[in-house]
Amino acid sequence: QVQLVESGGGLVQAGGSLRLSCLVSGRTFAFSRYSMGWFRQAPGKEREFVAAIRWSGGSPNYEDSVKGRFTISTDNAKNTVYLQMNSLKPEDTAAYYCNAVDRTTPTGGSWGQGTQVTVFS
Repeated sequence: QVQLVESGGGLVQAGGSLRLSCLVSGRTFAFSRYSMGWFRQAPGKEREFVAAIRWSGGSPNYEDSVKGRFTISTDNAKNTVYLQMNSLKPEDTAAYYCNAVDRTTPTGGSWGQGTQVTVFS
């Protein structure tokens, strides 16, 4: 029922910035009871937690490697979650996905298409 549509990725030089968006289309009451998070998956690696936030904007949480560089936020009325990524590093290169999250565990049951972030030096 819920569809997740990520956008905003692209090619960027190391040190640059990108802002990712996640539109939660058909957002449900059940879906809204969880926080929202961003995950990423690099080739040959497992999908990993990046950041999470409540729909209200409270309780932001970040994976250690992105603390101080990435900022997660929401626009509750627009059913949209953002990830502002600054000071990008080549190791940030991955496909980025959003989903409902319980702490750091995705709970939405399915994934969107993701958006590719490629950082070059």
